Amino acid sequence: MPPGPPLPPPNPQEAREIPLRRSWPVALVHAVQDRVGAALGWAPRPAATMQNNIVWRGGVQVMRVDLHMHTEVSHDCRTPLRDIPAWMLRTNTRVIAVTDHDQHRGGPELQAIIRDQGLDDRLSVIPGEEVTTSEGELIGLFLQERIPPKLTPEETVREIRAQGGLVLLQHGFDPLKRYRLRPEATERIAADIDIVETFNSRLSRHRWNRAAAEWARARGLPMSAGSDAHTLRDIGEAWVEAPFRTIHTPEQLLSTLREGVVAGRWTHPAYAFGQKQWRNFNGQFRR
Repeated sequence: MPPGPPLPPPNPQEAREIPLRRSWPVALVHAVQDRVGAALGWAPRPAATMQNNIVWRGGVQVMRVDLHMHTEVSHDCRTPLRDIPAWMLRTNTRVIAVTDHDQHRGGPELQAIIRDQGLDDRLSVIPGEEVTTSEGELIGLFLQERIPPKLTPEETVREIRAQGGLVLLQHGFDPLKRYRLRPEATERIAADIDIVETFNSRLSRHRWNRAAAEWARARGLPMSAGSDAHTLRDIGEAWVEAPFRTIHTPEQLLSTLREGVVAGRWTHPAYAFGQKQWRNFNGQFRR
């Protein structure tokens, strides 16, 4: 059975196009990069040649949704934005949220890259930010501009809401997660949380994912998964599997999460740290 008809384009009143602060067209920048790559002997990777893995279950096309990952825009990550679309297609991770540390521009820039490659009918990018509040980190999704760090959790929530965004509680309740939101802050803003990350690939113990799931179920909140990726190959290691669709609005995302199933691969942080160093080192010699 073929997939259902695509969702209609979002109402302009529900989702405004995010202006990009770019001094050069994306296509021109990529043309220059391709010429440099050709001069250095690198093989080009046009969109038409990208591996495009499609998964069907019960006659329905499904996809993976990863709502917590980082790019070269984060201070502790080197993943080039331009490499991400091919990896999304390869892993069937059709929807991601770019949640760089205290930065916002990665999401809109990746959206522009995907449009430039003609993939915006297959891949969706949600602009977000992992915001450092005065009491730990909190994720905002569907943001239109950067939220400054060091605000209180309540002020951060108000900033996210002012942009029409969603509040995502990540990291579960892991006491060893250095930047998790403090428990007392979590309770203060509990009524303002829209989504709970109930599978994070990088927690100290998998039991904290279960604790987050119990907390979300008790409040009837949608659950998400996040790879917390800091290398390209980490993207999609935690996911919500749901019927395929493109995502443009908060309402579409919430509906998708409620239909989906949370899953993922947990990796012990010590092993994950070594893996990150090796992948970063190995990536210097591969395009």
